[in-house]
Amino acid sequence: MKPKKSASILLSLLTVIVLVIFVFPFVWMLLASFKTQAQIMSTSQTFIFQPTASNYVNVFQQYDFLKYILNSMIVAVGSTILSLALGLPAAYAIAKYKLQGFGLVILVARIVPGISFLIPWYILFSQMHLVDSFTSLILSHMLVGLPFIVWIMISFFEALPHEVEESALIDGCTPHGVFRRIVLPMSGAGIVTSSLLSFIFSWNNFMFSIILAGDKTKTLPIAVFNFMSYAEINWGALMAAACIITLPVLVIALIAQRYVVDGLAAGAVKG
Repeated sequence: MKPKKSASILLSLLTVIVLVIFVFPFVWMLLASFKTQAQIMSTSQTFIFQPTASNYVNVFQQYDFLKYILNSMIVAVGSTILSLALGLPAAYAIAKYKLQGFGLVILVARIVPGISFLIPWYILFSQMHLVDSFTSLILSHMLVGLPFIVWIMISFFEALPHEVEESALIDGCTPHGVFRRIVLPMSGAGIVTSSLLSFIFSWNNFMFSIILAGDKTKTLPIAVFNFMSYAEINWGALMAAACIITLPVLVIALIAQRYVVDGLAAGAVKG
């Protein structure tokens, strides 16, 4: 019993240490968002200070963050929905008909660094007059979101029992009907998982947005630059903006946590 108890205590201690390492930056960011610039720079006011909401007021009044939130939401939701519309049928076809070659192409598109597509994307969208448009941002974000959804859903579709699909076909259901009425409802956890991860990528994406976004379509990660100048960095407003960027993803992740765990577990087991 003693070795087991010691191992349990050690495991708990390591868990606490890892948790503190990962949680502390977020706690510091949250506390700093309620501090003035002087309080942030003062080591004596790390945890004990007079809080202020002026940073959040400035973020929404002075920097018009509601516009950037709306822009990010349009791009993230748009890219996720289009990626699902194309990725789910593609993943189902690859899983059902064993199209390993096509799956390899998807994998290569996922592995290639996104930065290698920046110049071709910019030239293409410039020629089409789509720079500083939601169309260019949504399509560029799909470059990562679509392969991601496909690869998550391939393993998930392969784990579904084929007997259910065969029974539906025998009962007169068409292949498209089987996909819409049988496969998709049974794949709810996997769809939620892939959608959430694709949304998070698009919501936090900086690389594509800094090249293709403009004044009309500027997203939240790009808007953070407003708090940085040659003379100084407005740390309070920057931390408030970071909290605003993190909050929607955190809320969605907490709500969908059970589905994410079920989706990843189901997609990892092939039946």
